[in-house]
Amino acid sequence: MQLLFVLLVLFAALALLVLLGERYGRPPSPGQLARLRRWILPLVGALLVLSLVDYYWA
Repeated sequence: MQLLFVLLVLFAALALLVLLGERYGRPPSPGQLARLRRWILPLVGALLVLSLVDYYWA
């Protein structure tokens, strides 16, 4: 019963976030996209390296 309640609360929160995002969200500017793109690729690379280290170390 508690699991169903938690799932219901999570679904309601997700639905609220989707509705608010559609209503008030705006597309990012090209400058914001360029700044995000500059950070995402190195972070993904670092995540891959760290996951390999964790896999072979543990």
